[in-house]
Amino acid sequence: MENTPLPRMAERFRGFLPVVVDVETGGFDCSRHALLEIAAVPIELDGDGYYVPGETVSSHVEPFAGSEIDPRSLEVTGIRLDCALRGALPEREALDHVFAKVRAAVKRNGCQRAILVGHNAHFDLGFLNAAVTRTGHKRNPFHPFSTFDTVTLAGMAYGQTVLSRAVQAAGLPWDGDQAHSAVYDTERTAQLFCAVLNRWRQFCSQDLAASHQD
Repeated sequence: MENTPLPRMAERFRGFLPVVVDVETGGFDCSRHALLEIAAVPIELDGDGYYVPGETVSSHVEPFAGSEIDPRSLEVTGIRLDCALRGALPEREALDHVFAKVRAAVKRNGCQRAILVGHNAHFDLGFLNAAVTRTGHKRNPFHPFSTFDTVTLAGMAYGQTVLSRAVQAAGLPWDGDQAHSAVYDTERTAQLFCAVLNRWRQFCSQDLAASHQD
């Protein structure tokens, strides 16, 4: 069998770099409820052509003026808004911090822009786009409406759609005590996304080897 060149990320997803994003919020309505935490992990290729999570970037976020926060959301996330150690940034500064790292990853991988990967990705993209609109941010690296959703991918690959169950079905560890932190959920979702992509890569390699034997 002839050696085939390893895929470059810029050629794999039409010039898009998959970047896993998770947000923690004060509720479900991106126009009314506050964005409280955001984390992002770019997906990259290792030397063997396998998909691996890149470096995590994150920020706690100060609730925007006039925003609403449902106390039940804080019970789920465990976020304490009055904690001095939280180190929250205003929305614009938080976006600047995260977007700068994402743009660097896009450039490093030879891609044109980022595409958001999320577990129920429309939720995360909705809050991200709402924050971009509120702050008038002009350097959003993400595609405004296209996403990859690990709910669908995990349902296809493992028959599970709940994040914790999908992660464990993929043979990855899950710590319920750390769940609902943007960083933890983003990193687990990134591992899940890579597991699905690498599993598909192995299937394709097996099919290619079988076709050459025929």
